[in-house]
Amino acid sequence: MKIITGSAKGKRLVTLEGNDTRPTSERIKEAIFSSIQFDVEHRNVLDLFAGSGQMGLEALSRGAADAMFIDSSADAIAIVKQNARATNAFDRGRYLISDYRNYIRKAAGRDTFDLVFIDPPYAMQCCAEAVDRLVSARMLRRGAIVVLECGEEDLGVPSERFGAFEVLKDTRYGRMTHVLILLYHAEEA
Repeated sequence: MKIITGSAKGKRLVTLEGNDTRPTSERIKEAIFSSIQFDVEHRNVLDLFAGSGQMGLEALSRGAADAMFIDSSADAIAIVKQNARATNAFDRGRYLISDYRNYIRKAAGRDTFDLVFIDPPYAMQCCAEAVDRLVSARMLRRGAIVVLECGEEDLGVPSERFGAFEVLKDTRYGRMTHVLILLYHAEEA
Protein backbone atom coordinates (compact mmCIF):
# COMPACT_ATOMS: atom_id res chain seq x y z
CA MET A 1 0.00 0.00 0.00
CA LYS A 2 1.39 3.39 -1.00
CA ILE A 3 0.47 7.01 -1.68
CA ILE A 4 -0.64 7.32 -5.31
CA THR A 5 0.27 10.91 -6.14
CA GLY A 6 1.10 14.33 -4.76
CA SER A 7 3.83 15.44 -2.39
CA ALA A 8 4.24 11.95 -0.87
CA LYS A 9 3.87 10.01 -4.14
CA GLY A 10 5.21 6.47 -3.89
CA LYS A 11 5.68 6.48 -0.09
CA ARG A 12 4.87 3.07 1.35
CA LEU A 13 2.41 2.88 4.22
CA VAL A 14 2.30 0.29 6.96
CA THR A 15 -0.87 -1.37 8.29
CA LEU A 16 -1.81 -3.24 11.40
CA GLU A 17 -1.10 -6.93 11.30
CA GLY A 18 -4.06 -9.26 11.60
CA ASN A 19 -7.66 -8.95 10.52
CA ASP A 20 -8.78 -6.08 12.74
CA THR A 21 -8.50 -3.55 9.91
CA ARG A 22 -9.26 -3.89 6.21
CA PRO A 23 -7.30 -1.33 4.22
CA THR A 24 -8.96 0.05 1.11
CA SER A 25 -7.59 -1.76 -1.93
CA GLU A 26 -5.30 0.19 -4.28
CA ARG A 27 -7.84 -0.22 -7.09
CA ILE A 28 -10.71 1.23 -5.05
CA LYS A 29 -8.59 4.05 -3.60
CA GLU A 30 -7.46 5.02 -7.10
CA ALA A 31 -11.07 5.03 -8.36
CA ILE A 32 -12.21 7.17 -5.43
CA PHE A 33 -9.46 9.75 -5.85
CA SER A 34 -9.96 9.85 -9.62
CA SER A 35 -13.58 10.78 -8.93
CA ILE A 36 -12.77 13.55 -6.43
CA GLN A 37 -9.40 14.71 -7.76
CA PHE A 38 -10.54 18.32 -8.21
CA ASP A 39 -12.25 18.43 -4.80
CA VAL A 40 -9.32 17.68 -2.49
CA GLU A 41 -7.07 20.74 -2.45
CA HIS A 42 -7.47 23.04 0.58
CA ARG A 43 -10.15 20.80 2.12
CA ASN A 44 -10.50 19.98 5.81
CA VAL A 45 -10.57 16.18 5.96
CA LEU A 46 -12.12 13.73 8.40
CA ASP A 47 -10.89 10.12 8.20
CA LEU A 48 -13.48 8.66 10.57
CA PHE A 49 -12.37 5.01 10.75
CA ALA A 50 -8.74 5.76 10.01
CA GLY A 51 -7.12 2.32 10.23
CA SER A 52 -3.75 3.01 8.59
CA GLY A 53 -4.76 6.57 7.68
CA GLN A 54 -4.22 5.96 3.99
CA MET A 55 -7.30 7.87 2.77
CA GLY A 56 -6.61 11.00 4.83
CA LEU A 57 -2.90 10.84 4.04
CA GLU A 58 -3.61 10.49 0.32
CA ALA A 59 -5.78 13.62 0.58
CA LEU A 60 -3.00 15.49 2.42
CA SER A 61 -0.51 14.41 -0.25
CA ARG A 62 -2.87 15.89 -2.85
CA GLY A 63 -3.09 19.28 -1.13
CA ALA A 64 -5.79 18.99 1.53
CA ALA A 65 -5.33 21.62 4.23
CA ASP A 66 -5.48 19.30 7.24
CA ALA A 67 -6.92 16.00 8.42
CA MET A 68 -8.53 14.62 11.56
CA PHE A 69 -7.85 10.90 12.04
CA ILE A 70 -10.27 9.01 14.31
CA ASP A 71 -10.02 5.35 15.26
CA SER A 72 -11.10 3.44 18.34
CA SER A 73 -7.85 1.45 18.33
CA ALA A 74 -4.74 2.90 19.97
CA ASP A 75 -2.65 0.61 17.76
CA ALA A 76 -4.33 1.98 14.63
CA ILE A 77 -3.70 5.59 15.66
CA ALA A 78 -0.04 4.72 16.35
CA ILE A 79 0.18 3.35 12.77
CA VAL A 80 -1.52 6.48 11.39
CA LYS A 81 1.03 8.67 13.19
CA GLN A 82 3.90 6.53 11.86
CA ASN A 83 2.53 6.83 8.31
CA ALA A 84 1.97 10.58 8.73
CA ARG A 85 5.60 11.04 9.76
CA ALA A 86 6.77 8.94 6.80
CA THR A 87 4.76 11.10 4.38
CA ASN A 88 5.82 14.40 6.00
CA ALA A 89 2.19 15.15 6.87
CA PHE A 90 2.30 14.73 10.64
CA ASP A 91 1.96 18.45 11.43
CA ARG A 92 -1.17 18.78 9.29
CA GLY A 93 -2.97 16.00 11.14
CA ARG A 94 -4.86 15.63 14.38
CA TYR A 95 -5.10 12.18 15.90
CA LEU A 96 -7.70 10.87 18.32
CA ILE A 97 -8.38 7.47 19.82
CA SER A 98 -12.17 7.43 20.03
CA ASP A 99 -15.28 5.55 19.08
CA TYR A 100 -16.91 7.43 16.18
CA ARG A 101 -20.12 8.06 18.14
CA ASN A 102 -18.25 9.63 21.08
CA TYR A 103 -16.10 11.74 18.77
CA ILE A 104 -19.12 13.10 16.86
CA ARG A 105 -21.02 13.79 20.09
CA LYS A 106 -18.10 15.69 21.63
CA ALA A 107 -17.06 17.52 18.43
CA ALA A 108 -20.57 18.69 17.47
CA GLY A 109 -20.57 22.43 16.93
CA ARG A 110 -16.77 22.58 17.09
CA ASP A 111 -15.31 20.58 14.17
CA THR A 112 -16.55 20.94 10.59
CA PHE A 113 -15.29 19.24 7.46
CA ASP A 114 -15.63 19.44 3.71
CA LEU A 115 -14.13 16.04 2.79
CA VAL A 116 -15.06 12.97 4.84
CA PHE A 117 -13.97 9.34 4.48
CA ILE A 118 -16.15 6.74 6.22
CA ASP A 119 -14.77 3.22 5.88
CA PRO A 120 -15.71 1.14 8.94
CA PRO A 121 -15.25 -2.60 9.34
CA TYR A 122 -18.08 -4.02 7.24
CA ALA A 123 -19.46 -6.06 10.15
CA MET A 124 -20.23 -2.83 12.04
CA GLN A 125 -22.87 -1.86 9.45
CA CYS A 126 -22.74 1.78 10.52
CA CYS A 127 -22.05 3.85 7.38
CA ALA A 128 -25.53 5.33 7.16
CA GLU A 129 -25.66 5.92 10.91
CA ALA A 130 -22.29 7.72 10.83
CA VAL A 131 -23.53 10.04 8.06
CA ASP A 132 -26.77 10.71 9.96
CA ARG A 133 -24.78 11.57 13.09
CA LEU A 134 -22.44 13.94 11.20
CA VAL A 135 -25.44 15.75 9.69
CA SER A 136 -27.27 15.96 13.04
CA ALA A 137 -24.10 17.28 14.70
CA ARG A 138 -23.75 19.90 11.94
CA MET A 139 -20.21 18.81 11.18
CA LEU A 140 -20.50 18.93 7.38
CA ARG A 141 -19.97 22.15 5.49
CA ARG A 142 -22.22 22.96 2.57
CA GLY A 143 -20.67 21.31 -0.50
CA ALA A 144 -18.86 18.67 1.55
CA ILE A 145 -17.87 15.47 -0.23
CA VAL A 146 -18.58 12.31 1.77
CA VAL A 147 -16.97 9.06 0.62
CA LEU A 148 -18.48 5.87 2.00
CA GLU A 149 -16.87 2.46 1.60
CA CYS A 150 -19.18 -0.07 3.14
CA GLY A 151 -20.41 -3.62 2.96
CA GLU A 152 -23.25 -4.26 0.55
CA GLU A 153 -25.95 -4.64 3.20
CA ASP A 154 -25.04 -1.46 5.08
CA LEU A 155 -26.62 1.32 3.02
CA GLY A 156 -30.02 0.36 1.69
CA VAL A 157 -31.29 2.54 -1.14
CA PRO A 158 -29.11 5.67 -1.28
CA SER A 159 -31.82 8.05 -2.45
CA GLU A 160 -33.99 7.13 0.52
CA ARG A 161 -31.20 7.33 3.10
CA PHE A 162 -29.43 10.50 2.03
CA GLY A 163 -31.97 13.20 1.16
CA ALA A 164 -29.60 16.11 1.85
CA PHE A 165 -27.05 14.68 -0.57
CA GLU A 166 -26.55 14.27 -4.27
CA VAL A 167 -25.13 10.87 -5.19
CA LEU A 168 -22.07 11.57 -7.34
CA LYS A 169 -20.94 7.96 -7.62
CA ASP A 170 -22.49 4.64 -6.65
CA THR A 171 -20.27 1.68 -7.48
CA ARG A 172 -19.97 -1.89 -6.33
CA TYR A 173 -16.63 -3.69 -6.32
CA GLY A 174 -16.99 -7.45 -6.22
CA ARG A 175 -19.58 -9.01 -3.96
CA MET A 176 -18.78 -7.13 -0.76
CA THR A 177 -17.71 -3.53 -1.36
CA HIS A 178 -20.06 -0.63 -2.04
CA VAL A 179 -18.61 2.86 -2.60
CA LEU A 180 -20.81 5.93 -2.52
CA ILE A 181 -19.54 9.45 -3.11
CA LEU A 182 -22.02 12.05 -1.89
CA LEU A 183 -22.21 15.83 -2.20
CA TYR A 184 -23.84 17.57 0.78
CA HIS A 185 -26.43 20.24 -0.15
CA ALA A 186 -27.97 21.26 3.16
CA GLU A 187 -27.02 24.48 4.90
CA GLU A 188 -23.94 24.34 7.10
CA ALA A 189 -24.06 25.18 10.78
